[in-house]
Amino acid sequence: MVLSPKESGKFIADNATHVKINHEGIRKLGDVLIEEIKSDNLKPDNFGQSFIHPKSTDKHAIDWLFVVDTLNFCFWQIEGEEGWKVEGYSGYYALCAAINRAINEKVDILNPNFYSAITESQLETILRSDTTVQIPLLAERVKCLHDVGAVLIKNYKSTFETILRSADNSAKTLLNLIVTNFKCFQDEHTFNNEKVSFYKRAQILVGDIWACFKGQGLGYFKDIDEITMFADYRVPQTLLWFGVFEYSKALETKLKGNTTFENGDREEMEIRGCSIHAVELIKDYANKKLEDKKINSILIDHFLWDFRRKHAEDIEERVLPFHKVLCIYY
Repeated sequence: MVLSPKESGKFIADNATHVKINHEGIRKLGDVLIEEIKSDNLKPDNFGQSFIHPKSTDKHAIDWLFVVDTLNFCFWQIEGEEGWKVEGYSGYYALCAAINRAINEKVDILNPNFYSAITESQLETILRSDTTVQIPLLAERVKCLHDVGAVLIKNYKSTFETILRSADNSAKTLLNLIVTNFKCFQDEHTFNNEKVSFYKRAQILVGDIWACFKGQGLGYFKDIDEITMFADYRVPQTLLWFGVFEYSKALETKLKGNTTFENGDREEMEIRGCSIHAVELIKDYANKKLEDKKINSILIDHFLWDFRRKHAEDIEERVLPFHKVLCIYY
């Protein structure tokens, strides 16, 4: 039995020794989000406002989202060092730009018949950088594409849309289908003898479909509130900024020393699990005060991730470094 991400977040937070959730910070950030919702600044439409994302009317939007979220992990570099960039973008947006560039160059990157057999050299060309720095974990990305492509070809008529339609408008069902079918999305570990899950990339795939389609049509999910935030290495910095998190001295020392954690280390799981639970607490706090408009964990994640990106310099200067992990899950 594996605990769901929501259950895992609460279990980890209840047993954490390195990360503390401050309820004053929950209220402070909750009040900020309430104002964002009331002023109409926070809504799924914002996803489509980035021209780098597909529109719901694009023929291959679903397969674009699937390929991008299959590759959506590990873009970081040490603070102050040169990183991987594509067409001036860094991180996730660089990945989007690389996939769009490949499509414009007539590379069949959205076709599992192509990417299930893609070579490392081909993917390296697709993800080529503006800088001398190659994208991290290139071989692992090739394997991810091989694995998911083979499953789509064998069982789902060579398109992720087949899986999406079979989920019957249930985010929970779709999440289960993703993590059951695709090993590289099985973001699970053991914490205090309990099997826990985070499912960052699987959940973000569900969330991206919901946001791209503005919660309608293929993006309508009757249980979208079952999806939690997407536990990564950037959102915790925003939670620290707003005073939601407090770290132990031992963890602070490791972060300041740019320790590279292993995926599954206790400190790493505490940061991720407490992120999930903190956002659930923020959501509950905000929704008790909101009347007509409500907020879900996906929108909160969008705000936290965007906030960190917009205030990157201040956060890097005044908040602890992010926790660093080389893995395929985020």
